[in-house]
Amino acid sequence: MLAINGSLCIALSALPIVLLFQWWRDPLRKIPTVGPSAPLLSYVGAYRFFHHARDMMHEGYMKYKGSTFKVPLFDKWLVVVSGRTLVEELRRYPDDQASFDKGAGEVRSTFSYYASCAHPLCFQLIQAKYTLGREFSEDPYHIDLIRERLTRNLAVLFPDVLDEIQHAFDHFIRAESDEWISVDALPLMAQIVARASNRIFVGVPYCRDSTYLKLAINFARDVIEGRIIMNLTPPFLRPIVARYFIPTATTRRLMSEIITPLIEERQRFQLEQGASWADKPNDMLMWLLDEAEGNEDRLRNLIKMLLVINFAAIHTSSFSVTHALYHLAARAEYIQPLREEVETVVAKEGWTKAALMKMWKLDSFMKESQRFNGISSISLTRVALQDLHLSDGTHIPAGTIVVAAAAETHKDDEYYPNASGFDPFRFSKLREVSGEGTKHQFVSTSVDYISFGHGKHACPGRFFAAIELKAMLAHVLLNYDVKFERDGVRPENKWVGTAVAPDPTAKVLFRKRQQ
Repeated sequence: MLAINGSLCIALSALPIVLLFQWWRDPLRKIPTVGPSAPLLSYVGAYRFFHHARDMMHEGYMKYKGSTFKVPLFDKWLVVVSGRTLVEELRRYPDDQASFDKGAGEVRSTFSYYASCAHPLCFQLIQAKYTLGREFSEDPYHIDLIRERLTRNLAVLFPDVLDEIQHAFDHFIRAESDEWISVDALPLMAQIVARASNRIFVGVPYCRDSTYLKLAINFARDVIEGRIIMNLTPPFLRPIVARYFIPTATTRRLMSEIITPLIEERQRFQLEQGASWADKPNDMLMWLLDEAEGNEDRLRNLIKMLLVINFAAIHTSSFSVTHALYHLAARAEYIQPLREEVETVVAKEGWTKAALMKMWKLDSFMKESQRFNGISSISLTRVALQDLHLSDGTHIPAGTIVVAAAAETHKDDEYYPNASGFDPFRFSKLREVSGEGTKHQFVSTSVDYISFGHGKHACPGRFFAAIELKAMLAHVLLNYDVKFERDGVRPENKWVGTAVAPDPTAKVLFRKRQQ
């Protein structure tokens, strides 16, 4: 017994030496740290980052702008680049050196709230190969469909999107008189975004089916709950647990019960009438089916892919439009110039995608809201597949997660004069300069504006998102008056880790437009 106790004491006494030795040899040690970096103390920093990421990112950016710094997660380091030169370098790295796919699968900012308890989701490992499925990274054919088929069809699909937006607002906000109606803004926007998005994902009546919508909206919550379960599961048991016991598996089964009959019906029409049968749907589900034809793996995992597309579409867009709605409700003086622009353009052009493109002030309002608030304080997430050597002398070893400091870039006065202030028409004024008409659009990216990423891996769905969100805001402007109970007071954003969200408890007052 004494021998056992003696061995244990020796082992425990040697542990700090081992940890210090490993820390000393860690190549990341030379990168400046925000917070403590010594063994064990880094966990204190990780806890602080979870609760105060905004402050830590600001501290790192102010001290090391134009270079790199690192912040602690509970099991690894996050290396952050800043400044135009390094953002461009990170963007330019080829995929065999700095992987976007592994970055998306390894770490993801999930921008949602638990619907039942408004518990914020944060920057987390999500065990993507189990929660989303290996297909998410191994065969991401949906990316090309979004980038090519969806974007190319926006003009054709826009009337359906607009119709669903109008139908959804009428359903959820029954403003028939001059009385103000109080609504929970973020859940409302999530419902409307889900309906408008699924109008072109699966069509009517499924985009209005409450069970289907609940599954699609809550899938982000299921992913996070699944991540927690998988992180607590021994690796050799994870495939079994993922197949039967995590919420995403249950959601896929329930979604399959709803959508499989539709899939089978379309397959039957395709078999009986050929690939271009009359009234063939022009929607995401049909595009997925066309791409999966003859590929059993894709057909078997089609429901997974549909859920992944909803996962990507609903929460980022509902957060973005809610941020903009809060600015509109807090400052009544923004409403009239925006309303006049929408009315003028629609009177001349009608309700079309081309008309929305001519609403420069509305476009600027959305872009400025995205710049000012954002949905994450980081962007351009990559995993180094080999050692990287940045121009500032920083050495980044293979396996490191590297990101760009998005929120701090967007709040930098060097790039945006009076960056700490909300200027709704900042970008429309810039577009009035000769030759600058397209550079400052909502969907345009640059080293200074990385909300959608930048370069070849910039968000492929941003063109659809911009059309959808601007149409939602335009509908609000033309049909409602909006305000907060306390005029001029916009609720503070909520931060957990790197995720930025509009206050999920805030209520916005709507009434039928009076003038």
